[in-house]
Amino acid sequence: MNDLVAPTPEQLLHTIFGYAARIANEKSLHRLLTLMADMGKDMIIADRCTIWLFDQEKQELWTTVAHGVRDIRMPARSGLVGHAIQKGKPLIIDDAYDSPHFNPKVDQQTGYRTKAMLVIPIKNSEDVVIGAYQAINKLNGKAVFTATDLAYLTLAASYSGKSLEAAMLHKEIEDTQREILFRMGEIGESRSKETGQHVKRVAEYSRLLALRYGLSEQGAELIQMASPMHDIGKVAIPDSILHKPSKLTAEEYDTMKSHTEIGYNLLNNSSRRLVRAAAIIAREHHEKWDGTGYPRGLCGEDIHIYGRITALADVFDALGSDRVYKKAWPIERILGLFREESGRHFDPSLVDVFLHHLDEFLAIRDRYRE
Repeated sequence: MNDLVAPTPEQLLHTIFGYAARIANEKSLHRLLTLMADMGKDMIIADRCTIWLFDQEKQELWTTVAHGVRDIRMPARSGLVGHAIQKGKPLIIDDAYDSPHFNPKVDQQTGYRTKAMLVIPIKNSEDVVIGAYQAINKLNGKAVFTATDLAYLTLAASYSGKSLEAAMLHKEIEDTQREILFRMGEIGESRSKETGQHVKRVAEYSRLLALRYGLSEQGAELIQMASPMHDIGKVAIPDSILHKPSKLTAEEYDTMKSHTEIGYNLLNNSSRRLVRAAAIIAREHHEKWDGTGYPRGLCGEDIHIYGRITALADVFDALGSDRVYKKAWPIERILGLFREESGRHFDPSLVDVFLHHLDEFLAIRDRYRE
């Protein structure tokens, strides 16, 4: 669609139908917000379109999608968007700087010049405002928004509001699951005197490794949420073994190894994709590429990619951290081991990815230091 020509009714319908199925089927809040922003931008030929969400608990407006702008948060009553949400009514402004409600902070941060603005509150099924469409700077005609633009964006807000409400609920459920898994993971780690930072680092390493390896954003997010549960089976291992500062006996080592199957059995009966992913990780993160790992002696790609990724992330963090039985290794020694164990302990492709993006992994380590 030409940015300088107003869409014909046929073009408008084409735009709506082009986005309709994708919006209706999208469960990821971030991707849904992107689709909604793109649809609004195309429908009314605006330079930028942003979807703001209203966090009632924190009394904040926030967005993960703003064309040309990074993720931002601001007080709920701030600016023209806050004014429209508080009033529950749409706004059409020819020049934002003429309005006493305009907050120029974002313009000052980005160097962008906001002129015309259109804001439409988005309501849920109970007629409660949950966010707003914000369109900035009309790109055709007199560079101001019209009553027709208002009608079109209101239509977009009404249509996509139901999908947005569902996605927000889905995100709330996922966030709750993530929090529960993370806290349970911390419990498992605390049994062996690990800290919550270890859990966070392994989760972040796993996500980054998944992305750089080529998994989808959804797959990387799933492994990030599930990996904190890798050692949950340690809740059933006696303290005398977990905290033993000297080498374990063969019998004690067998008991220690059982934490993988214990964790798997704790999690595997769930119907939730996230929890089942955690079950796979709990069971397979001690398997080795050459088949010498445990509990089942799997080798190569018979080990699930979730297990292979978490194995590398967990070992990297374990070697670089103080434990009851050892001091943290220097990075040079860790890298030497990884090169030696490529194709033996670890998937060689993952080791290559890790070494190629080492700076990013070290940045995570520094960000979540004890």
